[in-house]
Amino acid sequence: MAELRAPKGATKKKQIVGRGNGSKGGTSGRGSNGQNARSGGGVRPGFEGGQMPLYRRIARRGFSNYPFKKEYQLVYLRDINDRFEAEDTVNFETLKEKGLVSGKSGLVKILSNGEVDKKFFVDVDKISGSAREKIEKAGGKIIVEEGSNG
Repeated sequence: MAELRAPKGATKKKQIVGRGNGSKGGTSGRGSNGQNARSGGGVRPGFEGGQMPLYRRIARRGFSNYPFKKEYQLVYLRDINDRFEAEDTVNFETLKEKGLVSGKSGLVKILSNGEVDKKFFVDVDKISGSAREKIEKAGGKIIVEEGSNG
């Protein structure tokens, strides 16, 4: 009994008439009338109906260095010690292969969480002072560009 069905296309929803122009789908979801229903209608971004917009109410002074901010991906010494063998080179490419950093390129900073018992050749953008000491104490070499260490 549950398998009896009308053939596809045999049943249609009844057209309800006399309920305004919204009942037949003629407005494309824009409502009945008004500024937003017109082509090219609507208000510009930030418009608040004539009230002074927020972006004009708030004082803007000075200079922001935000567009030039450098964001470093942080890597801990314990992770380097766990995933690299002795005499390995630690740079962006090798860190990416081991899954410690992501992205196509980027700045890397090494922090000193953990201990080092192997000798590494480290070539990254920044390194903390205590991480530098630990690596050098284990016999490793650090190649950091001048002016960007610490």
